[in-house]
Amino acid sequence: MDGLNILPLAVTMMVGPQIVSAVIFVTTPKAVRVSLAFLLGVAVAATTGVAIMRGLAALLGSAVDLGDSSNTGSVGLVIQYVLVGLLLAAAVKNWVRRETIEPPAWLGTLMTAGPRRALKVGLLIILLMPSDLIVMATVGVHLEQSGASFGSALPFIGLTVLIAALPLLGFLTFHRRAQAAMPRVRDWMNSHSWLINIVACLVFIVLILV
Repeated sequence: MDGLNILPLAVTMMVGPQIVSAVIFVTTPKAVRVSLAFLLGVAVAATTGVAIMRGLAALLGSAVDLGDSSNTGSVGLVIQYVLVGLLLAAAVKNWVRRETIEPPAWLGTLMTAGPRRALKVGLLIILLMPSDLIVMATVGVHLEQSGASFGSALPFIGLTVLIAALPLLGFLTFHRRAQAAMPRVRDWMNSHSWLINIVACLVFIVLILV
């Protein structure tokens, strides 16, 4: 994916409840098994999501010429600019409601999750999260515009899974320290979910416009 910077894309995929879930899973009694199941779900969801978005971009391209990615008037770039507007609206909404925004209630139930539930969360938190759908749509449009094969998206998918695995890698590398630190990280992320959402929106906006 030579036309996109995959690091910000992958980071944006995991910013928000996605990375909070990964942190919560390493604080469960069966941290390794649960976290690995979550990572499998993320990998399958990201792969499936990009494939679907690439297919939709191909269908759209057969009906409407998406144009070249270097053409500022192409339909593909117009779609991306519409996404920028939606992301700006989402960032403003999070800022205005920052005092009342609470993390999703389901996050609090993950402390008792087993591998099967973690796998399901990994799948759904990617395939149903609006910010991730926007990222994968951008990847799909880029692949279609540039005529690249699906294999060109594998570095993006791999990096997304790697970022999702950072809490587990930290847990395995710094086991005792991580056991003490992860609950505090989890609590901070829960109380500052509005800030995390704003950062995710702004990172993706910059990525589209640069």
